[in-house]
Amino acid sequence: MALSHRLELRQGQSLVMTPQLLQAIKLLQLSHFELMAHVEAELETNPLLERGGDVADGFDGADERHADAHEPATPASFDTPLDPADWSQPDGGLQRETIEADFGTTFDNVFQDEAPLRAAEAAGGSELPVSSSLWSGVGGGGFDDDMDFAATLVADETLHGHLEAQLDLATTDPVTQLIGRFLIDAIDEAGYLAEDLAVIADRLDVGVSRVELVLKLVQSFEPSGVGARSLAECLAIQLRELDRFDPAMEALVANLPLVARRDFQALKRICGVDDEDLADMLAEVRQLDPKPGRAFGSTPVQPLVPDVFVRTAPDGSWLIDLNPETLPRVLVNQTYHAKVARHARNDTEKAYIADCLQNATWLQRSLEQRAKTILKVASEIVRQQDGFFAYGAEHLRPLNLKTVADAIGLHESTVSRVTSNKAIGTSRGVFAMKYFFSAAIAGVTGAESHSAEAVRHRIKQMIDQETPRDILSDDAIVQKLRDSGIDIARRTVAKYRESLRIPSSVERRRMHQRA
Repeated sequence: MALSHRLELRQGQSLVMTPQLLQAIKLLQLSHFELMAHVEAELETNPLLERGGDVADGFDGADERHADAHEPATPASFDTPLDPADWSQPDGGLQRETIEADFGTTFDNVFQDEAPLRAAEAAGGSELPVSSSLWSGVGGGGFDDDMDFAATLVADETLHGHLEAQLDLATTDPVTQLIGRFLIDAIDEAGYLAEDLAVIADRLDVGVSRVELVLKLVQSFEPSGVGARSLAECLAIQLRELDRFDPAMEALVANLPLVARRDFQALKRICGVDDEDLADMLAEVRQLDPKPGRAFGSTPVQPLVPDVFVRTAPDGSWLIDLNPETLPRVLVNQTYHAKVARHARNDTEKAYIADCLQNATWLQRSLEQRAKTILKVASEIVRQQDGFFAYGAEHLRPLNLKTVADAIGLHESTVSRVTSNKAIGTSRGVFAMKYFFSAAIAGVTGAESHSAEAVRHRIKQMIDQETPRDILSDDAIVQKLRDSGIDIARRTVAKYRESLRIPSSVERRRMHQRA
């Protein structure tokens, strides 16, 4: 078989992802806070971009009009600077008594550092001496350019930093400190040790018994209960420090699943106590902190800011408005671009200016397109879920991304990006856009299907309305739902109940009996 070279001409279609298209897709899925951070980064790097609304419209023009018309910008009484020496003169430009009466104080009420100035002024000296105490701090240092003001800021103390400071005071042995810092790094934000001791010992090439000794040292640090490997161990550490870890309490802590199920009869039998003692023990356990690390600084929780507001129109329809606070407005400074383009000295500078203009223009268009797409998707969601906005969660309809995408002529992936990290503000609260997309649960004998979220809401309503004498089991909830036209399995009811963090019927009955 002979090998040869030849030229062929082929025609085909392919999708080319330009940087501008990638930017537009990326902006669609960003949340409000991420979008603000992205725009701020672009404003810092692109000299042709300006933040819209930074300067009030007409502010500079007002000053120019005042200047052209020779009108004073401030009242005439403030045109002439006031001489502080005239304030204390009885017949000066301003009466001392008037000023003291207006401000509710006297001129003798001065700070301690002003006393040398007042003394020199009373002596009639023409030149006031400058005291070093006025310009120096406690240590005698003045305000200079080398002063680090950032060093005076107070940062949130982290759990790891708090534990490492205690470790430095607790031991000076370098091996113990090395193991201790490794254990502290393995503690999560809740205060629990997240790794196995055998794995840590293998990484450090030391014995497990040595790691256990150092862990006991770390567990003696504040906050009490830190470094525990389980909830039972966390509570046991706190009870030992309170000198309340007796055999009965030890048995109670070892059987926390019974406490969660409120099986008090079994707990009394295991702990060997009566009703009164068990109630006191449970009250002491409730006062303990199951997550000792949460008292220290952690990642702040971002609030759910609505990107779209839905309100009722006078004619009964719905008005959908974009939230202006979540829409960063950027402007392209064409005047500055024309000025710097004229003074470009070589091809490199011309290419840089052209790239800045192109990126600024594309960012502005991408933000506009993002706002239009969010509004289009939100409008279709409101149209599809009209019953929810009018009557509540019970009237949610089954909805998926394909239904919305086909209705507005977009791709499913685009709708998915738009609904990610976005929220809709309604009169019933703020809801994530993903909340309105729910699976369908079939109706009985071919009836209309129901939204899974609406069924979950009905289950919660049934349980909230039950009485201590009429606790609904999962089978009873299934029967009630089928009577209302919803065909659902028992395991689905149990799954929805657990997702709502509602205990079983047996545990709820014990809770009511205990109450």
